[in-house]
Amino acid sequence: MLRRLGRRGHPEPQDQSTRPTVPPPRTGPPLPEWPDVSHTERMASVEFRVDDEPHIVVDTDVCRNCVTRECMRACPADLFVPTADGGVAFYHDQCFECGVCAVVCPCPGAISWSYPQGGYGVVLRWG
Repeated sequence: MLRRLGRRGHPEPQDQSTRPTVPPPRTGPPLPEWPDVSHTERMASVEFRVDDEPHIVVDTDVCRNCVTRECMRACPADLFVPTADGGVAFYHDQCFECGVCAVVCPCPGAISWSYPQGGYGVVLRWG
């Protein structure tokens, strides 16, 4: 017997009563209110504990052959800068540690990303 596939390729339930139900509304204490602040104000509260050893290493030899430069477009802190020789320079001292550069990079081995050592990195402080 063939079963019809529903959304995302999963079989649809045979019986409508077996469909998942919507969870009840949240009960309990109210959620905290976040202050309405601008991005600039929020980023002014960020502390960067910079380690001498960078947590991201960029292989500029690999980057010279890259035509898309996805890391430069994707980095929310604009820390990737083209160099005169066709490579890419990376400045780790203001990095948010999101890792999006390593995810979008199309060149294997160009970006080596790891978490900063304990006690170093970005510290988000607000409230």
